[in-house]
Amino acid sequence: MPLLSSTHRVFEPPPAVAARCVWLWRGLLMLCLLPSGCMHRRMTIRSDPPGALVMLEGKEYGYTPVAIDFTYYGTREFTLVKDGYESLTVMQKVSPPWYQRFPIDFVSDNFVPFKVTNRQEFVYQMRPQEIVPTKALLDRAKGLRAEAQIKQ
Repeated sequence: MPLLSSTHRVFEPPPAVAARCVWLWRGLLMLCLLPSGCMHRRMTIRSDPPGALVMLEGKEYGYTPVAIDFTYYGTREFTLVKDGYESLTVMQKVSPPWYQRFPIDFVSDNFVPFKVTNRQEFVYQMRPQEIVPTKALLDRAKGLRAEAQIKQ
Protein backbone atom coordinates (compact mmCIF):
# COMPACT_ATOMS: atom_id res chain seq x y z
CA MET A 1 0.00 0.00 0.00
CA PRO A 2 1.53 3.38 -0.94
CA LEU A 3 2.16 5.95 1.80
CA LEU A 4 0.51 8.75 -0.13
CA SER A 5 -2.49 8.20 -2.22
CA SER A 6 -3.30 10.27 -5.22
CA THR A 7 -5.87 12.19 -3.18
CA HIS A 8 -3.23 13.42 -0.68
CA ARG A 9 -1.03 16.29 -1.74
CA VAL A 10 2.03 17.80 -0.10
CA PHE A 11 1.35 21.38 0.99
CA GLU A 12 2.69 23.91 -1.47
CA PRO A 13 2.33 27.62 -0.74
CA PRO A 14 0.70 29.80 -3.36
CA PRO A 15 3.23 31.28 -5.83
CA ALA A 16 2.78 34.84 -4.47
CA VAL A 17 3.68 33.75 -0.90
CA ALA A 18 6.69 31.78 -2.13
CA ALA A 19 7.92 34.79 -4.10
CA ARG A 20 7.59 37.03 -1.01
CA CYS A 21 9.57 34.53 1.07
CA VAL A 22 12.33 34.46 -1.53
CA TRP A 23 12.50 38.29 -1.58
CA LEU A 24 12.49 38.39 2.22
CA TRP A 25 15.43 35.97 2.40
CA ARG A 26 17.31 37.92 -0.26
CA GLY A 27 16.72 41.15 1.64
CA LEU A 28 17.99 39.65 4.90
CA LEU A 29 21.05 38.27 3.12
CA MET A 30 21.79 41.70 1.61
CA LEU A 31 21.47 43.33 5.05
CA CYS A 32 23.98 40.85 6.44
CA LEU A 33 26.41 41.44 3.61
CA LEU A 34 26.25 45.24 3.70
CA PRO A 35 29.09 46.90 5.57
CA SER A 36 27.90 47.48 9.10
CA GLY A 37 28.82 50.26 11.47
CA CYS A 38 32.24 50.49 12.99
CA MET A 39 32.94 52.07 16.36
CA HIS A 40 36.47 53.41 16.87
CA ARG A 41 37.50 54.48 20.38
CA ARG A 42 40.67 56.47 21.01
CA MET A 43 42.00 58.35 24.03
CA THR A 44 44.78 60.92 23.98
CA ILE A 45 46.90 61.51 27.07
CA ARG A 46 48.76 64.82 27.40
CA SER A 47 50.93 66.13 30.19
CA ASP A 48 52.36 69.47 31.21
CA PRO A 49 55.29 69.34 30.61
CA PRO A 50 55.09 67.01 27.59
CA GLY A 51 57.34 63.98 27.22
CA ALA A 52 56.20 61.94 30.22
CA LEU A 53 56.18 58.16 29.86
CA VAL A 54 52.59 56.87 29.92
CA MET A 55 51.72 53.51 31.42
CA LEU A 56 48.15 52.23 31.20
CA GLU A 57 47.52 49.53 33.81
CA GLY A 58 51.25 48.78 33.96
CA LYS A 59 51.89 48.59 30.21
CA GLU A 60 54.04 51.27 28.56
CA TYR A 61 52.40 53.09 25.64
CA GLY A 62 54.86 55.88 24.82
CA TYR A 63 55.54 59.49 25.69
CA THR A 64 53.00 62.29 25.92
CA PRO A 65 51.19 63.27 23.89
CA VAL A 66 50.18 59.68 23.12
CA ALA A 67 47.01 58.26 21.55
CA ILE A 68 45.74 54.84 22.63
CA ASP A 69 42.96 52.81 21.02
CA PHE A 70 40.64 51.06 23.47
CA THR A 71 37.63 48.74 23.41
CA TYR A 72 35.86 49.13 26.74
CA TYR A 73 34.80 52.10 28.85
CA GLY A 74 35.35 52.21 32.60
CA THR A 75 37.98 53.31 35.11
CA ARG A 76 41.59 53.07 33.94
CA GLU A 77 44.85 53.47 35.85
CA PHE A 78 47.31 55.88 34.22
CA THR A 79 50.85 56.37 35.48
CA LEU A 80 53.00 59.22 34.14
CA VAL A 81 56.75 59.26 34.79
CA LYS A 82 59.25 62.00 33.87
CA ASP A 83 62.73 62.77 35.16
CA GLY A 84 62.73 65.78 37.46
CA TYR A 85 58.99 65.44 38.18
CA GLU A 86 56.98 63.47 40.70
CA SER A 87 55.44 60.32 39.24
CA LEU A 88 51.69 60.66 38.87
CA THR A 89 49.21 57.78 39.17
CA VAL A 90 45.57 58.54 38.35
CA MET A 91 42.42 56.42 38.35
CA GLN A 92 40.68 57.98 35.34
CA LYS A 93 37.04 57.32 34.51
CA VAL A 94 36.51 56.90 30.76
CA SER A 95 32.81 57.57 30.25
CA PRO A 96 30.84 56.42 27.21
CA PRO A 97 28.98 58.97 25.07
CA TRP A 98 25.18 58.77 24.89
CA TYR A 99 25.22 56.57 21.76
CA GLN A 100 27.40 53.99 23.52
CA ARG A 101 25.00 53.37 26.42
CA PHE A 102 22.70 50.34 26.65
CA PRO A 103 20.57 49.59 24.56
CA ILE A 104 21.53 52.20 21.93
CA ASP A 105 25.08 50.80 21.77
CA PHE A 106 23.84 47.66 19.99
CA VAL A 107 22.57 49.76 17.08
CA SER A 108 25.57 52.13 16.96
CA ASP A 109 28.06 49.25 17.09
CA ASN A 110 26.36 47.04 14.50
CA PHE A 111 24.01 48.87 12.16
CA VAL A 112 25.23 52.42 11.58
CA PRO A 113 26.46 52.39 7.96
CA PHE A 114 29.50 54.60 8.60
CA LYS A 115 32.51 54.74 10.91
CA VAL A 116 31.97 56.52 14.23
CA THR A 117 34.99 57.72 16.20
CA ASN A 118 34.82 58.53 19.90
CA ARG A 119 37.82 60.57 21.04
CA GLN A 120 38.58 61.28 24.67
CA GLU A 121 41.40 63.53 25.86
CA PHE A 122 42.97 63.67 29.30
CA VAL A 123 45.49 66.34 30.39
CA TYR A 124 47.58 66.00 33.55
CA GLN A 125 49.71 68.60 35.32
CA MET A 126 52.93 67.17 36.72
CA ARG A 127 54.66 68.72 39.74
CA PRO A 128 58.42 69.30 39.83
CA GLN A 129 60.21 66.87 42.10
CA GLU A 130 61.28 68.42 45.38
CA ILE A 131 65.00 68.13 46.04
CA VAL A 132 65.57 67.65 49.74
CA PRO A 133 68.75 69.32 51.04
CA THR A 134 71.43 66.87 52.18
CA LYS A 135 71.47 68.19 55.76
CA ALA A 136 67.68 67.69 56.13
CA LEU A 137 67.96 64.18 54.71
CA LEU A 138 70.80 63.25 57.12
CA ASP A 139 68.88 64.70 60.09
CA ARG A 140 65.82 62.64 59.18
CA ALA A 141 67.96 59.48 58.85
CA LYS A 142 69.56 60.06 62.27
CA GLY A 143 66.11 60.55 63.82
CA LEU A 144 64.79 57.31 62.29
CA ARG A 145 67.91 55.41 63.42
CA ALA A 146 67.58 56.71 66.99
CA GLU A 147 63.87 55.83 67.02
CA ALA A 148 64.62 52.26 65.83
CA GLN A 149 67.29 51.76 68.51
CA ILE A 150 64.93 52.94 71.27
CA LYS A 151 62.25 50.39 70.25
CA GLN A 152 64.68 47.47 70.50
